[in-house]
Amino acid sequence: MSVELDEKLVDQIASQIKTQDDLADLSRLLLKAAVERVMAAELENHLGYAKHSLEGHNSGNSRNGSSSKNLKGDFGEVEVKIPRDRNGDFTPQLIAKGQTRVNKLDKQILALYARGMTTRDIAEAIQEMYGADVSPTLISKVTDAVYDEVRTWQNRPLERLFPILYLDGLVVKVHQDKRVIRKTVYVALGVNTEGQKELLGLWLAETEGAKFWLSVLTELNREKS
Repeated sequence: MSVELDEKLVDQIASQIKTQDDLADLSRLLLKAAVERVMAAELENHLGYAKHSLEGHNSGNSRNGSSSKNLKGDFGEVEVKIPRDRNGDFTPQLIAKGQTRVNKLDKQILALYARGMTTRDIAEAIQEMYGADVSPTLISKVTDAVYDEVRTWQNRPLERLFPILYLDGLVVKVHQDKRVIRKTVYVALGVNTEGQKELLGLWLAETEGAKFWLSVLTELNREKS
């Protein structure tokens, strides 16, 4: 499935989920969305100006489309678009030249989309994703780019009625307090009155339990009211 990256990407993907096995497809597309947004922020940092900015006029370098690359991870294979610059000297740090695997990166991306992650959480996760020291300016640009997309998805309106509701928990590894720990991403998948499936939300917690599921359902009910 090929979907252009835009603000409605996650909604388009989630509407096609038919079974719990399709949650792996969701993870791949979340990976695609976040990785492409991160590399766009890297390119902006490399060029020194935002897309369509007047500062880019006569700067000596500019954006020059993208190339495609297949990445393999824990949830399978996904095609991403790697941005290019006209001078040809831009090389993404997140996806190195010749790199084809993103081991555990897809689980970290899934955690980024889970509710409850602050800007600081995302910055720490991104720092771990790079696996190397990068400039604070780049981390700031990448964090802002990913956080904007996460917030857009989290704040989208929900329908008032879902006759069928699927609930599941996925265990992921996240970076917290300079160590890697296991947390549970709570997944709520609803079926609306037209039979279409929609991902209602993702929540991050220490462990899976009935008390947290109650808080998830309470929040969903509040958001639709």
